Amino acid sequence: MIESWHTTDPGVLRLPSGRLVRGRALRRPLIAGPVPDFAVYLLNQQPPEVSWEARWLRWPDFRLPSSHSQAQEMLGEAWARAATERVEVACGGGRGRTGTALACLAVLDGVPPEQAVDFVRRHYASRAVETPWQRRYVLRFAD
Repeated sequence: MIESWHTTDPGVLRLPSGRLVRGRALRRPLIAGPVPDFAVYLLNQQPPEVSWEARWLRWPDFRLPSSHSQAQEMLGEAWARAATERVEVACGGGRGRTGTALACLAVLDGVPPEQAVDFVRRHYASRAVETPWQRRYVLRFAD
């Protein structure tokens, strides 16, 4: 098993199962320390190349993923891999799309959908999940 994130690392969310997932803003420099083993980047355009395994989910700023089935697949993979690997989820600013994706991961981890946004706001960033439609997306993510 690899060294995981630490709960004291910036942007690391501990899910109820104990899985750790790092959220971050791609507009900011890479955080010092271990790099991810796997990442999901939530952007409207292709992200820059990285030296770790990464997936790109087309997701315009302040909007929803272009493909719900791709979002379910990629976030499901991120959740599964977070059990044994360092997983990162990131968008440009690290709040709206990243917060929404982290709330979806919380739902996959057993947090009731109606509590997932509050969970992420308490444990990741108080202004995560920026729009009403992002909040509704979390409520219907598992459907």
